[in-house]
Amino acid sequence: MTNPVLAAIADRRSIRGYQPDQITKEQLDTILTAAQQSPSAKNAQPWHFTVVQNQSILKEVNDEAISMLQGYPYEIADIFYGAPTVMFISSDSSSKWSRIDSGIAVQTMALAAHSLGLGSVILGLPDVAFTGARADYFNQLLMFPEGHQFAIAIAIGTPTTTKEAHPIEPNRIDFIL
Repeated sequence: MTNPVLAAIADRRSIRGYQPDQITKEQLDTILTAAQQSPSAKNAQPWHFTVVQNQSILKEVNDEAISMLQGYPYEIADIFYGAPTVMFISSDSSSKWSRIDSGIAVQTMALAAHSLGLGSVILGLPDVAFTGARADYFNQLLMFPEGHQFAIAIAIGTPTTTKEAHPIEPNRIDFIL
């Protein structure tokens, strides 16, 4: 069975290389509208989206994260992979389901970006910048609302690279009938 949604899910890749040009306002608005249409538990919409296109702010978050990733399994120089736009999703820390809801929203953003011909990569590594001594500073810098914490981020832009689809691991599904 095939349809446009299933094709987008199968075709989308995590992109780790971008052209420096910013995405258009229309693309950005389309992606954000899609994110806001994501389902959430009890329709709480416990997320907040912070769009960062300021490269000096991205560098500051990157540098903090890199400094805290000592002993990480592999060396990484840019956790945002040169993306011109990074969207940070913070979630209501009082909501039991807010991080799951944020994960749903970020996947929606990734599929929306793909449908527009853009590349994206969903990012967990920025989290370390929000757990160290400068956590409050970064929460304020990225305008996280009171009571919100970093949940997940997504880098978006015009891709300069691609990769093959990841292999689907066998034996990851069980049926109980």
